[in-house]
Amino acid sequence: MKRIHSMAAALAAAAFALGASAQQYPTRNITMMVPFAAGGPTDTVARVVAQAMSRPLGQTVIVENRPSAGGILAPEQVKNAKPDGYTILIHHVGMSTIPALYRQLRFDPLADFEYIGLINDVPMTIVAKPGFPARDFREFLAYIKANRQKVNYANAGIGAASHLCGMLFMSAIQTDFQTIPYKGTGPAMNDLIGGQVDFMCDQTTSTTSQIKAGKIKVYGVTSKTRVASLPDIPTLDEQGLKGFEVGIWHGLYAPKGTPKPVIDKLVAALQETVKDAEVKKRFADLGANTYPPEMATPAALQKHLKAEIDKWGPLIRKAGVYAD
Repeated sequence: MKRIHSMAAALAAAAFALGASAQQYPTRNITMMVPFAAGGPTDTVARVVAQAMSRPLGQTVIVENRPSAGGILAPEQVKNAKPDGYTILIHHVGMSTIPALYRQLRFDPLADFEYIGLINDVPMTIVAKPGFPARDFREFLAYIKANRQKVNYANAGIGAASHLCGMLFMSAIQTDFQTIPYKGTGPAMNDLIGGQVDFMCDQTTSTTSQIKAGKIKVYGVTSKTRVASLPDIPTLDEQGLKGFEVGIWHGLYAPKGTPKPVIDKLVAALQETVKDAEVKKRFADLGANTYPPEMATPAALQKHLKAEIDKWGPLIRKAGVYAD
């Protein structure tokens, strides 16, 4: 009987210690895992968010890049991390496409994480190398269809935003092209600027500065309405590709089992971040739309992720695209 009482006392003490630790959280630096390479669009978002969240949390949020094909390494590592709030994950729309792209996956995006909230939504741009002959989207479309055996499309790898946009674009115009996958947005963009590849579709967070500097040509944005930072660039919808819309959203996650008081503090810090005027300006300058605080919640992210899985799954399976 004494042994049972001592075990119960030990468990109670452990639970009390865990609760006390959660209430005091955070007492040291927090690591935000990024599934893609440094310098890419998701990394750009991560660094803005990490810096801003550090202030309300009172601790530094360190960005750690874990690039891999399809962005699957970082979520797998966060799933297996200690659920104490000191390792969190930022990911984009790829969290909703991973289940269809990978037939053997070592984590479940819906079941293996605690949700923190949505961050922002980033439009895409159809861009081409500097010397591409088309003057506008109509000429661009006619040219790539007539030369589909010659032109090539660059992307940042299977499961990357540029891969998903390209897949939808080819489906929408009913034309397939040779695709060239890279290990990240940076190398793909460098080759586009250098003229080694013909065109790509990527997030405004990585294309806006190149467009404004005149290093690449742009033929349209993929949002419903024009992007404030690129007001002269028409949408694909208004140029005849009716209904075509692709937005790359970002969300924040923690390992399953992270105590609710810890999640609550992370949610509060994220909500302060998306309300921050400087954060909203930095994202707006890159063409991104910051979600309002009521979307920076676990419930909003969970609902959005489930809807996006239901949307992308059938499209990917129909295209027969698999990463393994």
